[in-house]
Amino acid sequence: MSEENSVEALLEEARLAAAMPPPAERFRLREAAGFSRAHIAATVGVGRSTIANWETGVSDPTPPARLPYLRILKGLAEIYPPTTTAPDPVAALFTGTPTTPPQLPGPPPAALIGLETLRGPDGRAIEGDPGPCVRCGVETTYQSTDGRPLHSGALCQPTTPAAPTATAPTPAAAPAPARVPAAPAPAPVSPVPARVPTRPQRRSKSAERAEADLMALIRGAVEQEAERAGGDEDAALKALIGRAIPDVMHLFNETRATARYEYTAYPALPDILHKPSKKDPDQIWEARPAYTNPAYSMRAACADLRVTALDVNAAYLSALKVWLPIGKLEHTTGSDGVGPKRSGVHLITPAEWAHPHLPNPLGDRDEPGALWITDATLRLLLRLSGPKWGLTGAPTVHESWTSGATENFLDALRKLLVAARSEAIAAGDMLTLEYVKGMYSKFVSTMGESIHNREMVRPDWMHNIHSQAYALHCGRAYKAHQAGLDVVALKHTDELHVIGDWRQVFTEGRGVSELKIKQGDGKTAGEYLVGKVRG
Repeated sequence: MSEENSVEALLEEARLAAAMPPPAERFRLREAAGFSRAHIAATVGVGRSTIANWETGVSDPTPPARLPYLRILKGLAEIYPPTTTAPDPVAALFTGTPTTPPQLPGPPPAALIGLETLRGPDGRAIEGDPGPCVRCGVETTYQSTDGRPLHSGALCQPTTPAAPTATAPTPAAAPAPARVPAAPAPAPVSPVPARVPTRPQRRSKSAERAEADLMALIRGAVEQEAERAGGDEDAALKALIGRAIPDVMHLFNETRATARYEYTAYPALPDILHKPSKKDPDQIWEARPAYTNPAYSMRAACADLRVTALDVNAAYLSALKVWLPIGKLEHTTGSDGVGPKRSGVHLITPAEWAHPHLPNPLGDRDEPGALWITDATLRLLLRLSGPKWGLTGAPTVHESWTSGATENFLDALRKLLVAARSEAIAAGDMLTLEYVKGMYSKFVSTMGESIHNREMVRPDWMHNIHSQAYALHCGRAYKAHQAGLDVVALKHTDELHVIGDWRQVFTEGRGVSELKIKQGDGKTAGEYLVGKVRG
């Protein structure tokens, strides 16, 4: 490139950069054109998460991707100007045409002044269930100290009104803050909820498009390996399982595109979470169930009771919905580290379990006394010791390593893989089904100290997910017992053996929340006879 062309290109970029449209307009232009973030990202040479950050104001475009991105925005602004008779602020940014400055929103209502973001002991914002922010109406997973959705640090996204149509007049300005009543009453609606119906719907469409992009990546990987294998499904599956770890890590990173928390930020872990050697485990007990009811035997004299062996679908996939510590683990003594929005590992002494007809929530232990368990197991013990169940006493907590926690950190990835699994089952696509299973199972098994996954070293997460799968499994046994079924066995993470009409308790099917009869070798698959050996 000649010196003159280099200078001109530099000046062009400077002119465009000076006229960079705001994040909300960047989002509007891409949505108007029907482009996905992945499409724009591939065109300008960045990741989809970078485009998401540019559209939400987390960061601003930088060279070398800034110039092609600005050219795209300029072209889209000419094709998709705002449908309004007012002067076009976006066109003015690119052409220099003077316009009336956009009106900034008025001050927030008095009821919203002084709201603080809920933060953990490490000072970082804690995520919770998603909902429309009380200030701007845009969905967020962060919360205020009083439990309402609120963008972290009050960093609300710009709220640009939706474009009016021929039949819908331009929305009027938001009512003045004075309309907010001083005390709760069925009075006029406050101005904040009045803005909620528009933006969350647009956000939802964007989220659907993002999920569609990621679903396309899953389908594309299967098609690519099937084509390479020349129709040999075994070879294609072997190749897909071989790439399952990097593929699922990419999907995980994409589902966290706009997240503020980096999961690699706190690599330091206490010694109890480190393996003393490659062959020896760390000190955390995951409470894997291995239960057989002593009241029944296949060798009993009167083996006339029919048992159904049930198979649990995608146990580890369901367990991705679990409270995970998202900050640096901090040491506490007593019960100081126990809380509804904290997670980690705890040293406890459990109460006695005096119910041989039900599986012990701590699994099959060889040694009595104190042990290190995960937060998922502790939550199960606390539920079982509560007034609803009353099956055991509360455990004694001696010390803990915990931090602020969220239940939704892996939820976007979980929902994506659930959708891909359901699609594969509906299409009878066993290749995709096994590929998805390989992704979520390897994602969980290699997130600890593993040579196969260098991107994530979180054994505390791995143990909590495993324990959550076991806790959910025990919960099914307790539910069956409460409904009048006899629990004969509980094995691994996916086998529940019961006597009685199980279809009155559980839904039959192949869905994630459903159970099916386990395939067996008997005359009737998944069914066998036992007898009572004692009353």
